Amino acid sequence: MKRLLSALSRNGSTSEWVFKRATISRCVSSPTPSIDPMNLTCLVIIFAGAITGFSLARLSYLSISGSASSSFASGAAPGEWYWYSQRFYRLGITIHLATILPAGLLMVWQFIPVIRHKFLLFHRINGYLVISLVIISNVGALMIARRAFGGSLPTQAGVGVLVIISTVSIALAYYNIKRLQIDQHRAWMLRAMFYLGTIITLRIIMILAALIASTMSYYDTIMTCGELLSIIGTSQQVNALYPQCGQPGSTVDTRAIVQAKFGDQQEQVGSALRLSFGMAVWMALFLHAAGVEIYLNLTPRESNRLRQVSYEKQLEKGLSPAGSAGLTSDRWGDAEPWQPSGEVTKG
Repeated sequence: MKRLLSALSRNGSTSEWVFKRATISRCVSSPTPSIDPMNLTCLVIIFAGAITGFSLARLSYLSISGSASSSFASGAAPGEWYWYSQRFYRLGITIHLATILPAGLLMVWQFIPVIRHKFLLFHRINGYLVISLVIISNVGALMIARRAFGGSLPTQAGVGVLVIISTVSIALAYYNIKRLQIDQHRAWMLRAMFYLGTIITLRIIMILAALIASTMSYYDTIMTCGELLSIIGTSQQVNALYPQCGQPGSTVDTRAIVQAKFGDQQEQVGSALRLSFGMAVWMALFLHAAGVEIYLNLTPRESNRLRQVSYEKQLEKGLSPAGSAGLTSDRWGDAEPWQPSGEVTKG
């Protein structure tokens, strides 16, 4: 357990993990009638708190190549800086961090009810900022996917899918709010937020998997001699540990097998992390994708209330059919036609 907490601390996730665990317990065990374990307040505290904490912890990474211990160059996993120091990938990581970190700090305000009700102009302007920042950050993520933690095919596919579903979710949320379909706007923005939060959960899974793999001797990955040199420091040490890098005709692109193990050798730590990263992306993505659908299905009253609000706003603006002017299942699928019921419940 001590090794796990130490590893999580180095990757900026300990505080978020502890915060989420304590808050989940408080939300679920609260006896007050006004606080349902699945209500929006608990969701904002748990997930918005995690995203805010993670983004704040990573702000120092905006110093991409700084010499401080808190800079990205110093905090990146062993072997990562070898690639990110190169022009194309450095541009990609700079674009990604310079946009996704502000987006993480700004997006949480979109889900605070008092801001939506009392400061609607701020909600709209902030929403446009978040959308723009996330889209740009996705471009940066695609630029670095080839080298992120080894850039294996599962890793590249996972990054690609995350970019696609987050972008599509934001686009659908934008379309629905333009059609005043507020219930669907809420649903798609929640999906986008959950998908983007995958980056936090995957780090916990990645470190746990790397620690487990370290207890076994038959896991390894491939690193180039250039990566090994950037980690170890001298060609003499690299050649002693990995003789293929010192063979006649070897170059920085020559491959060497590196054992995946958390220990004193930094290249082995980097090997363990890149071994588990692709798997962690897919596991975290599944958990978040399933989690947001469970949440949406457990909060039908809020969805129905917003559907009624949508109906009144669409009726006022002359959008047809009122109540289903956006992307709704009764308009685009085989659901029964929606009918308004009673007055809108304010809140």
